[in-house]
Amino acid sequence: MVLSDRDIKKSLSSKRIIIKPSPDLRTQLGSCSIDLRLGNVFRVFDHSKYPYIDPSKKDYSNEITKVIKVKDGESFIMQPGDFVLAVTLESVKIPADLMGRLEGRSSLGRLGLVVHSTASIFDPGWDGKPVLELGNLGRMAIKLSAGMRICAMTFEELSSPADVPYVKKKEAKYVFQQGPEESRIHEEK
Repeated sequence: MVLSDRDIKKSLSSKRIIIKPSPDLRTQLGSCSIDLRLGNVFRVFDHSKYPYIDPSKKDYSNEITKVIKVKDGESFIMQPGDFVLAVTLESVKIPADLMGRLEGRSSLGRLGLVVHSTASIFDPGWDGKPVLELGNLGRMAIKLSAGMRICAMTFEELSSPADVPYVKKKEAKYVFQQGPEESRIHEEK
């Protein structure tokens, strides 16, 4: 069952769901979702140095990406075909009996901007800043500004609390992340 606006407000008020900084419910709360805003840190790929990505090579993705921090009042321009990692301004903490689902906003999708390529699910027990897998599928550049509403998160009830929430998983790769961290697929066995 997806939480309604009423249930999201209750969950925020009781601290069942924790979002910091606190969202402005007048502008960020939808009928069954809460909009999250774009942070100011981006991880961009330096595709001109390497002919391909080797996901099994330790720290390889860190070698082929660099972090860009956009200063207050400045913008990040996504060219057509660009793919970058970014984070939301907000940190989100989800309890063991809920999962989160991140979706793009229709108004931005109509410009060609996608906010996730595959990673839309946030496990029960998630705690950190959601990473966005931003892609510009359009034919024109898109100007992004820190603080703009970039995506919407919904919350779904589980049939029972997870036995092992994400923060307690031994193999969890992105626990408490605060920035757009590089892929850690090389850590998988």
